[in-house]
Amino acid sequence: MPFPPFPDWTWDIPEYFNIGVACTDAHLETPHADQIAMIVEDDALGTATATYRDLAQATSRFAQLLRDLGVKLEDRVLIRLPNSLAYPTAFFGAMKRGAIAVPTSTLLTAEEVVYLAKDSGATVLVTDKAMWAGLKNRLAGLEGLKHVLLAGPGDLPPSPASGGGAGGEGTVTVLDLDQSLDRIATWSQPHKSRADDAAYLVYTSGTTGYPKGVLHAHRAMIGREPAAHYWFDFHPEGDRILHSGKFNWTYVLGSGLMDPLYRGKTVIVHEGKNDAAGWIRLMARHAATIFIGVPTIYRQILQKTAATGADVPALRHCMSAGEHLSDEMLGLWKDRFGMEIYEAVGMSECSYYLSENKFRPIRPGSAGFPQPGHGVKLLDPDTLAEVPTGEEGMICIPADDPGLFMRYWNLPEETAKAFRGGWFLTGDYARLDADGYLWFLGRKDDIINSFGYRVSPHEIERVLKTHPAVADCAATGEELDKDKVLVTAYVVPHPGSQVTADELAAFGRAHLAAYKAPKIVYLVDDYPRTKNGKVIRTRLEPGLARTRSGN
Repeated sequence: MPFPPFPDWTWDIPEYFNIGVACTDAHLETPHADQIAMIVEDDALGTATATYRDLAQATSRFAQLLRDLGVKLEDRVLIRLPNSLAYPTAFFGAMKRGAIAVPTSTLLTAEEVVYLAKDSGATVLVTDKAMWAGLKNRLAGLEGLKHVLLAGPGDLPPSPASGGGAGGEGTVTVLDLDQSLDRIATWSQPHKSRADDAAYLVYTSGTTGYPKGVLHAHRAMIGREPAAHYWFDFHPEGDRILHSGKFNWTYVLGSGLMDPLYRGKTVIVHEGKNDAAGWIRLMARHAATIFIGVPTIYRQILQKTAATGADVPALRHCMSAGEHLSDEMLGLWKDRFGMEIYEAVGMSECSYYLSENKFRPIRPGSAGFPQPGHGVKLLDPDTLAEVPTGEEGMICIPADDPGLFMRYWNLPEETAKAFRGGWFLTGDYARLDADGYLWFLGRKDDIINSFGYRVSPHEIERVLKTHPAVADCAATGEELDKDKVLVTAYVVPHPGSQVTADELAAFGRAHLAAYKAPKIVYLVDDYPRTKNGKVIRTRLEPGLARTRSGN
């Protein structure tokens, strides 16, 4: 028998709303003002903490620094930082200025960062001193970039000797972030943003071989309200949330930073080597009540530690997203820790909008339910008619959902294609059963889901094809078991080439972020193709190869 419907949801979107203010200054007149807002455990630097008052002041100083540097409303501030207190300072501070924050991954190569800086038109780059050496000589020619702010301990690294671009020469200035903030004693009020104003720009895997920007408004914070009720298990007081990911990822940016801070909770993050036993130590040391991770982390904890629920007595709620958690892992975790793992499905364009929740039993393999308020329907993408129960349909979200992005950056045709007939067409497919559970089927395009990262094969192919020995290339995911998918590339070398698979694998590592670079490269003579010459990715398999990397 179907469950009774969830309560009706009413959106309350104010005219004015600023994410940076809502996550910091809004707590100054509450009991949370001097509560610990964030704990950063850094393998190299030790433990750092900040109260809500600390965050409010640091972000206000950052906003003032941007004003003093001449940063205008909706100028882009590109952030490439490790998990650190500098991250929320820059992210929320940019929005308090009325600028657009652009979070990016520390895993990206220098050329990938340059592409994002150019595409976003960033006027400011905020990065770590330790990362600057690999970037400083690559930023020449970026006309819009005016300022580089370097965070982290130590002295300001020397500027490049020549070549213009960044480094204090030409039109770009390089400043020590901490010293610059310390010099600011007073600051103006935060920009009074409207809820529909642009707030932050995230980049996701694109179908053209280049990442595409997804622009969100300040209302996106309110658009995640249903998740606070139907995925999280927030208690009125005392919650401490440990997230295993990096802030640059949309999943972590929301569930590990904005959502907890908006509600006055304590955020715990780690910077350093991923260590299964380390997560248990952090949960215990900081009395984490909620743990958020990806399936890989849960699997590693189960496989590499003997920990049980007794080792983490404060923990009461576990959450996962990024890829499907196997039935086996769900069962093993419940047996060992005595609690469920609640999964969610989301995307850069709308964060998480489908999830399991504590109000209804988990059905392993199901994505749970559309969260109230999001109005999700499964539609035939051609007719926009709702499909019958049990049949496959495209997941579509009403175009007026406040959690939806504003537009794709510099891609008006892509934006127009995604919105039709009052709906946002996600491109993901699912089916709904008679009890209202949604069974996620994924995309019908070629996106690779590897260890929680969504990787575009087109981006991998574009990079590998720049190697002079490569005639053609096709990237795909190779499933080693039900919880492990590796990014792989099938390469056709130019006739007579002596290039090896290992050389091409190394080339991929040098030019792509670690999570995008193929773990295995196969050299093949050709691919299975359609009559029109299109590669049939579903028929790419190791038996086609004459050699592979790692042999």
